[in-house]
Amino acid sequence: MEQKYIQCFRFPDEDMEWDFAMRIKRNCYDSFYPFQILTKHHFRQIDFEPITILYGGNGSGKSTALNVVAEKIKAKRETLYNKSNFYGDYLDLCEVEYGIRRPGEIKIITSDDVFDYMLNIRQLNLGIDVKREELFQEYLDAKYSDFKFRSMADYDRLKQVNLSRRNTQSQFVRKSLMDNVREYSNGESAYRYFSEQIEEDGLYILDEPENSLSPQKQIELARFLEDSARFFGCQFFISTHSPFLLAIKGAKIYDLDEDPVDVKRWTELENVRVYREFFEKHKGEF
Repeated sequence: MEQKYIQCFRFPDEDMEWDFAMRIKRNCYDSFYPFQILTKHHFRQIDFEPITILYGGNGSGKSTALNVVAEKIKAKRETLYNKSNFYGDYLDLCEVEYGIRRPGEIKIITSDDVFDYMLNIRQLNLGIDVKREELFQEYLDAKYSDFKFRSMADYDRLKQVNLSRRNTQSQFVRKSLMDNVREYSNGESAYRYFSEQIEEDGLYILDEPENSLSPQKQIELARFLEDSARFFGCQFFISTHSPFLLAIKGAKIYDLDEDPVDVKRWTELENVRVYREFFEKHKGEF
């Protein structure tokens, strides 16, 4: 793992946020989001590796940090992201240091993107299934009709009749209709989405990619990300709770549950230890 397109990212500190608040002198807002989120845990800087991970519970700020970085470096998005009134002001206070090379593409992939992909596959297959039912009936009508060819206006009907009489019902439907997009499980579809979206020499920001993935598929995704960074020049910035992703070899993990935020080994993280204790308690049942 050697490729680093982004080297360092700095968020505004408490003094910078205070100066901004005093400068605008507005009292009509209940929230200055994303101000005052990351400073709660004194999260000031990320020093990136080829794979960098943010870990933390709900409300820890990991999604905020992930999206701030994505917006600052102008990552491509598939799903619309709603920004607050002060988002631009916050980004202006952030600093980013790039590596020598620029990536082929910069993209953020969220759970909404994966869900939309799975939904589109389902809708496409549903439409194909409806058409298939119509073709079953067309086959019967054509095969057993008393059709007679009288003019070129009947040519399409002639082809359909001949096709039905030369083939079984299943063959007729297959030749008349595109195949369904293979009906993967949710986990298989989600994994397929990542493998299709991630290309060589890219910088990818992944927001909880384990959603919709079975444990086995999380292991496969972890291996895919590790190989993509090691052999294909990719860099990844990930937020996750998954112990399988947290265990990626060489990943640098920021624990946002700590105050101040600290870099940890994956075996030191609370979620991982909870899993370990649970399975240790029940090991006699395996």
